[in-house]
Amino acid sequence: MAEVSRDVFGTLPDGRLVHRFTLRSDSVKLSVLSFGGIITSLETGDRRGGLADIVLGFDHLQGYINKHPYFGAVIGRVANRIAEGKFSIDGKEYQLPINNGPNSIHGGLKGFDKVLWTSEILSNGVRFSMTSADGEEGYPGELKVCVTYSLDGAVLSINYKAQTTETTPVNLTNHSYFNLAGHGFPNIYDHEVSIEAKNYLPVDKTSIPTGEIAAVENTSFDLRNPVVLGDHIANKLPGGFDHNFCLNSSKQPSPCARVYHQPSGRLLEIETTQPGVQFYTANFLDGNLKGKGGAVYPKHSAFCLETQNWPDAVNKANFPDALLRPGEEYDHTTWFKFSVL
Repeated sequence: MAEVSRDVFGTLPDGRLVHRFTLRSDSVKLSVLSFGGIITSLETGDRRGGLADIVLGFDHLQGYINKHPYFGAVIGRVANRIAEGKFSIDGKEYQLPINNGPNSIHGGLKGFDKVLWTSEILSNGVRFSMTSADGEEGYPGELKVCVTYSLDGAVLSINYKAQTTETTPVNLTNHSYFNLAGHGFPNIYDHEVSIEAKNYLPVDKTSIPTGEIAAVENTSFDLRNPVVLGDHIANKLPGGFDHNFCLNSSKQPSPCARVYHQPSGRLLEIETTQPGVQFYTANFLDGNLKGKGGAVYPKHSAFCLETQNWPDAVNKANFPDALLRPGEEYDHTTWFKFSVL
């Protein structure tokens, strides 16, 4: 079981308090905010027993209020990109705000990462809930959402539930940026990564999937066996990763990814019920953001493994169904297991 405590992290410009919830087990300490469901810190030990905070973020609330690359946040109503911010349901076209080149990304101008959620402390975690109004950011239907963070020993689970009053696309994830050496280390080139995927989604110049479901075999996207990121990026994928990998979709936990940092011994293993994972190597960080403890976060100083549905699935008939309908429940869980080798 985990110990759960609460304190005030800061105050929003309108005077509402933002609370920080700290979950502690014997091996993991996690802090998460009621604002955006943001994971602000995640401490684990190395093989020598030394603790390090392995997620990027800020010391103060203002950093999360300001524009930032979604550090640690819950992403919704739809994570990832929707081409030109358009989709149709039953012949009716919807237009979303454009906030990523020609496309809509991560819920729009005010996604779930900018919401003050209602919070409830549980025996081993915290549950956040909110209601997204019909028409908010252009999406149809009133959507009720619950996100639950639970800590059981060395396993962090994040469960997402949602119900809607009208048919609407839903795709929820967490956007934590990890560096298993510690959040202030300058790159992730010494990390070994493997992803349990036989296929990935090629993208166009605006990072929208082309519609092809391509085999990873004999490509730079074959991560079924571990690769060292520095060598792999330098020799095979100079821009870094920002791609969806296609997983075995199942309501049962399925292996997703494994990341090992040999110098510290830290190992992260991920399982999920989602059909995909977006692997992103922080290609757009540029060192301009001042993070926790004054750290700077340059390009490739972290990785994200965002378990989710496939990007632009609402516009691709051959992708997994992205629509939630009245009477149905969106219900997905991802498990992050931390250990040391």
